[in-house]
Amino acid sequence: MNLEVLLHDRLAPALEAVAGRSVDPAVRSSPHADFQSGAPLALARELGRAPREIAAEVAGKADLAGLAAIEVSGPGFLNLTVADSLLTEALRATAADARLGVPAVAVPERIVVDYSGPNVAKEMHVGHLRSTIIGDALARTLDWLGHDVIRVNHLGDWGTPFGMLVEHLVDRGGAADHSIRDLTAFYQDARVKFDSDEDFRTRARARVVALQSGDPLSRELWRQLVAQSEVYFLDVYARLGVTLGPDDFAGESRYQDDLPVLLAELREKGLLAESDGALCAFPAGFTGRDGEPLPLIVRKADGGFGYAATDLAAIRHRVGLGADRLLYVVGAPQRTHFAMVFAVARAAGWLPDGVVAEHLGFGSILGADGKMLKSRAGDTVKLAALLDEAESVRGGKQNDNRGGSRASAPAVGIGAIKYADLSGDRRGDYVFDWDRMLAITGNTGPYLQMAHARVRAIFRKAGSAPGGITVTEPAERHLALTLLGFETAVTATATLAEPHRLAGYLYELAAAFSGFYERCPVLRAAPEVRASRLGLADLTARTLHTGMSLLGIEAPDEI
Repeated sequence: MNLEVLLHDRLAPALEAVAGRSVDPAVRSSPHADFQSGAPLALARELGRAPREIAAEVAGKADLAGLAAIEVSGPGFLNLTVADSLLTEALRATAADARLGVPAVAVPERIVVDYSGPNVAKEMHVGHLRSTIIGDALARTLDWLGHDVIRVNHLGDWGTPFGMLVEHLVDRGGAADHSIRDLTAFYQDARVKFDSDEDFRTRARARVVALQSGDPLSRELWRQLVAQSEVYFLDVYARLGVTLGPDDFAGESRYQDDLPVLLAELREKGLLAESDGALCAFPAGFTGRDGEPLPLIVRKADGGFGYAATDLAAIRHRVGLGADRLLYVVGAPQRTHFAMVFAVARAAGWLPDGVVAEHLGFGSILGADGKMLKSRAGDTVKLAALLDEAESVRGGKQNDNRGGSRASAPAVGIGAIKYADLSGDRRGDYVFDWDRMLAITGNTGPYLQMAHARVRAIFRKAGSAPGGITVTEPAERHLALTLLGFETAVTATATLAEPHRLAGYLYELAAAFSGFYERCPVLRAAPEVRASRLGLADLTARTLHTGMSLLGIEAPDEI
């Protein structure tokens, strides 16, 4: 039961009667009451009346019988206190619902979530972490709400570098049975050779042509590189607890046969112009620093196709699958690129009205110095090394000889990384700090896991089942109202593509339970009160477990 929606629907007619038009009641939870509406303040200038006078008239007209008490507060707020009977009814209905009061969407959409996107023949590094974690949390949440989610891992598996890699593989004997670490060194060796050896550079460029023309040997060696890399990627995803699987790989190579057709369509529609030998689109409204129109290069001067062409082809393909919404979880620096790609796709008719395309940009992971996170040697931090460190956390300490209580299981270390990423607005940067992330107090993943484990510990001692919930104490009421906010948090996360809304809600829930646990004895209470409080505790554990699962964070029963 969504109390905000109920209050919204009851207040709206009263506000419309006073204002003479439809008005959003803007009902929100408040520290001054259960809920609050500031709508009368927004109407004051329009109506030429004092906001408290407007608020009093709205309060007089509002039909809130059996729902809430209403009073005017401060300069013109409407404070709303939910009736005890409704609160009890809502809690009991939520506790009896396997979905915790969050219904599946009435009209499911087909939603493509494009995330992670590492490059073949290279180790994943810390720069891939945010796309992978944020994208997976959104895919999980949308899926749980009933949408048809298509996960896409858009691998970098095509282009000029692969001519260089395949040619170097030929020189080395033609077997790509290396570990990914060997492949990374292999890539670096090939790069040095390409930059310093004119003969090799010529052969590598010829190999690109052979690869793109379908030469059997070139294709077979390229497939070996891709297959070896995919095995490594899947291992990383399994360790990270990410839902991407082998069927979700969709590299740039998938669209190569579509590119000549795409180019022809853009030409026919008059959307291409030549610029320095390249074929470019110039979508309206995009200019460079010099004020000149900004080009989106579809085909390069050497005849090759770049990211823009592949991304346009991917849009055509995904819309052809019946997608209603396209989400691209890619770093913030690509904002202009995707805005231009979306504009060209719309102009070409490949992104029709009614299909939403969104670039979900995110900030960087910073070190303690406020700069991009690097290893001690100054290199980019490898993702596998970061996961090794997270998984080394066991027995209350991390095995780094620094001591100190840090966490008690790999699930806690991985959960700490994920929560640190998801708890802040994705658009911002954040500082990677193990001590802060692994703390069992404050807004951290281990704090949520500890709250869940604490509830489970109660039930291991209780020896009895939860009963019907009745709220009497202030701490019980605060916990009850927080529990009933789960639907609002999940819906906002899915609609706005902002996982921090769910993460923030779960922290509030854990804190509300902590206050309840301190002030309201559970096992020592009288039988009827004990049963009710066990009901509150059980609903808290279920909500924490479900919410953390939507974020991709494990909720251990013991820590």
